[in-house]
Amino acid sequence: MPSKAKTGKKLVIVESPAKSKTIAKYLGEGFIVEASIGHIRDLPQPSELPAELKKTSLGKFAVDVENDFKPYYVVSPDKKKKVAELKAQLKDADALYLATDGDREGEAIAWHLLEVLKPKVPVYRMTFGEITKEAIHRAMDNLRDVDAALVDAQETRRILDRLYGYEISPVLWRKVARGLSAGRVQSVVTRMVVDRERERMAFRSASYWDLTGQFGADSGSFKAKLAVVDGAKVATGRDFNDDGVLTSRNVAHLNEELATSLAAALQDADFRVRSVDTKPYTRRPAAPFTTSTLQQEAGRKLRFSSKSTMQIAQRLYENGYITYMRTDSSALSDEAVTAARRQAAELYGPEYVPQSPRVYTSKAANAQEAHEAIRPAGDSFRTPAQVAKQLSGDEFRLYELIWKRTVASQMGDAKGSTATIRLGAVAADGRDAEFSASGTVITFPGFLAAYEEGKDESRGDDDSDEARRLPNVAKGDGLAASEIIAVGHETSPPPRYTEASLTAELEKKGIGRPSTYASTISTIQDRGYVRKQGSALVPSWIAFSVVRLLEQHFTDYVDYEFTADMEGDLDKIANGQAAGAAWLKHFYYGEDADPGLLSIVNNLGEIDAREINSVPIADGITLRVGKFGPYLESSLPTVDPKTGEVVESARANVPEDLAPDELTAQKAVELMETAAPEERVLGADPHTGHTVVAKNGRYGAYVTEIIPEMTEEQLANQPVEYYKNGKPKPPKKPVKAKPRTGSLFKSMTVDAVTLDEALQLMSLPRVLGQDAEGNPITVQNGRFGPYLKKGTDSRSIGSEEEIFTITLEQALEIYSQPKQRGARAAVPPLAEFGPDPVSEKNIVVKEGRFGPYITDGITNITVPRDTALEELTRERAVELLAEKRAKGPVKRTTTRKAPAKKAAAKK
Repeated sequence: MPSKAKTGKKLVIVESPAKSKTIAKYLGEGFIVEASIGHIRDLPQPSELPAELKKTSLGKFAVDVENDFKPYYVVSPDKKKKVAELKAQLKDADALYLATDGDREGEAIAWHLLEVLKPKVPVYRMTFGEITKEAIHRAMDNLRDVDAALVDAQETRRILDRLYGYEISPVLWRKVARGLSAGRVQSVVTRMVVDRERERMAFRSASYWDLTGQFGADSGSFKAKLAVVDGAKVATGRDFNDDGVLTSRNVAHLNEELATSLAAALQDADFRVRSVDTKPYTRRPAAPFTTSTLQQEAGRKLRFSSKSTMQIAQRLYENGYITYMRTDSSALSDEAVTAARRQAAELYGPEYVPQSPRVYTSKAANAQEAHEAIRPAGDSFRTPAQVAKQLSGDEFRLYELIWKRTVASQMGDAKGSTATIRLGAVAADGRDAEFSASGTVITFPGFLAAYEEGKDESRGDDDSDEARRLPNVAKGDGLAASEIIAVGHETSPPPRYTEASLTAELEKKGIGRPSTYASTISTIQDRGYVRKQGSALVPSWIAFSVVRLLEQHFTDYVDYEFTADMEGDLDKIANGQAAGAAWLKHFYYGEDADPGLLSIVNNLGEIDAREINSVPIADGITLRVGKFGPYLESSLPTVDPKTGEVVESARANVPEDLAPDELTAQKAVELMETAAPEERVLGADPHTGHTVVAKNGRYGAYVTEIIPEMTEEQLANQPVEYYKNGKPKPPKKPVKAKPRTGSLFKSMTVDAVTLDEALQLMSLPRVLGQDAEGNPITVQNGRFGPYLKKGTDSRSIGSEEEIFTITLEQALEIYSQPKQRGARAAVPPLAEFGPDPVSEKNIVVKEGRFGPYITDGITNITVPRDTALEELTRERAVELLAEKRAKGPVKRTTTRKAPAKKAAAKK
């Protein structure tokens, strides 16, 4: 068979269209760059397996658990067309270059392409950390084969996640709620958020007091804080444990009485400087960004969510502005170090650049192979001003952050001095009081001229003394005291995690991969395990149930160290030091005294679902996680104050926006006392005889009728159907009649609505009559208020009460008027938050057709259902707008009809 003629074409495959366009500019003629658009194949759902495989050892997971955990892959339905296109391009190519990302996921995509396309031409693996001309040419000089060890590590992780989720999630469905999911990393991250909330719930605050004063010298005045009383250090928040108990010895615990009396006794005291201590101050720059630190800092400084940060970074990378954004390394290439040092010297002066380049190494517990740090792309960096016109607002802000951090990392230390002044006096009541003040003066800003790292919220009561210049005083100098006042404090509970602080903690513990943190944090919010309250992450009560079940019955699988060790094992597989199949066998089947996942699932025993879904809140009051959300239940009989009836187990709904740590015993009692009755019998419908009740539902109060079940006699009298052969068919299960219901008006309550009002509500929609053309007109209540309906034409009316009073004539009058669209009187905004940092336009919250939404006049985003308007902060509004911008405009697809085929001419 003759060999294929050379075409001179080379096919290059990357993951994304944006990346392909950028690379194509640098490769020149002869290269065809195509995008696979991510993975082309994956594990199917077991239900999608061919019928002959469903009853085999592949049937449960689409993984053959009896034959070295061999996966069964299928090309995704939406990728079949793409695969056909790639195969067609490959037919005319002399070589195939697989240029997907250089991490495990990218290596796996390259391997899947190789397996599916089955090329008969030379194949080269091509990787690069940035999309620049220099980087692409360097990559062409360093081609290699697909790394089997990296592929094995990715495949092992994929199968591991399938085994974990498919074995454990069904237990959650049976014992907590349908639709829940368990995940190797997501469940551990959920546990971290729940553990922090448990700490806050168990926390007991302690009160302590101190003094502050303003002190003046000839060279200026300064503020100082009481530090020592009669030789004993004054107690601060750090001296108490989370039970509110003072744990430090030999400290002076001041209460309000002691503090106020001391302040009064010091009003006329003779204060003098007792000591002045000066120490040199040095501060080093932070390392260049890794994936984790970029997410943290973008969260602190730009208010971006982790997900938004990674979406924006992806676009910057694919368009050639920054290096690859999924990396554990903080190291810079020699070219990058040279570029950063050169730019620092040009912009800030040669004195700002140290003699020797700075070298950074990763400190993460789970650092793996990958790339260098995230930095501006190229062997010479473009300044933010040079790229400003090419980037969107959020892209520019993130690029500027990366540029500043990179340049600052190669700049000199910030230098200065820190002075501490101790001053004191003997009070009128004989107590000796010593105050302290500290301040840092920066004499050489060094890297601070370019960049300063942000900080997360922390516990304690330290006052920042940086950049505070103290007056020039000496020991023995007299000081004029003023404004000596007693100040009370309460110890604070551990702060809730933010996305930034949770990311930092995950990296510190070595849990998961930094490249997956954004998607994991997004997943636990999408699953309803965690919601945002401002920037804080608050767990739901269902998350408490899930974590409790996993802790009790799958202990290892939500253990922090066990999960981190699994990442270490995956790293060994990636380095070729272990085999994925053997590791999966040990994980699933166990070995010796170490039970595997299968053994644990098969020997769970009886799980008490009620106990798992119950949290004691107060004496006799328990929180239950039910099918329709959390509620409180009292185990003590209570008396209804209105009816005098004894209720054996009273219940009360828990507001959705009430955080778990806010549900104190006192709050639980209050909710029970103010709870509206769950159900109230109003009477019988005189026409049907059905009982009518008013209820409090998950989505508001409503009335409904109770339709009784059919009696045995009625069932026996159902008409009998027969087969064609004359034999009777089995009796059908009677179709249950749908009860009439109606939502209560805003002015109505469950305990006050009457039977007549209920019957009116259940009769809606109300038919008013017909127009001249015979079209029926009805009036009804809807999500956006009461309205008239004629065919597809709807018109709003004034109030809910008008539903039962409006006449046909009034309705016809409304329909005779042109439909008003946007011509209503201007409605004031629900809230205002000032100018947006990107668009610089005013941020307001408005009421829209689909609920309240946030807008700056350019970008709109609906207020999330889990965010109460009263709790919506400026920071959260800015973050939501940033996330919406990061997603870009919604792409609308236009369907065009194919032109009609012309009939063939008759011969």
